[in-house]
Amino acid sequence: MGKGLLDGVKVLDLSRVLAGPYCGMMLADMGADVIKIEIPGKGDDARGNFPIVNGESAYYMNLNRNKKGMTLNLKSEKGKEILRRLVADSDILIENYRPGVMEKLGLGYEDLKKINPGLIYGCVSGFGHYGPYSQRAGYDIIGQAMSGLMSTTGW
Repeated sequence: MGKGLLDGVKVLDLSRVLAGPYCGMMLADMGADVIKIEIPGKGDDARGNFPIVNGESAYYMNLNRNKKGMTLNLKSEKGKEILRRLVADSDILIENYRPGVMEKLGLGYEDLKKINPGLIYGCVSGFGHYGPYSQRAGYDIIGQAMSGLMSTTGW
C-alpha cells in the first residue's frame, strides 16, 4: 500500500461491530497502521454477520480492511501489560465498550495517558458516557427506533 495522509500514525482498534471499526477503517484507508485487537476465542461479533464469502463475513472484512489483527485477553494481567506496551508506541486508541469498562480494567484514558501523554483516546458510544441512557446499547436500529426514522424505513 502506498503512503497516505496518515502514514506513520499508529492506531489500536479495540472496537467491534460497526461505528468503531468504521472509524479504524477510515484511518487505515488513509495510511495509518491500524491493529485490530479482538477477544480471544470469540473475536468481533461482526465475524458472524452475513453475507459469508469463502467462510468469512464480508461485513467484517469490509470494516476491517487494511488492518493488522491480534487477540488480547484484557481481563488478564498479561493481556493488560501487552496493551500498555502497545499504547506506549501508539498515537491513537479507539474503543467502544460500555462506559466505564476500560476504567474498571485499569485501561481508561486517565490510566493510559500516564504511559503515553500524547495518546488520542477515542470512545465511541451510542448515548455518551454519562446521562440517563449512557448504559444502553447504541446500535443503528435503536437509533432509528428512538428517533422515529424507523416509521419511514420500516422493519
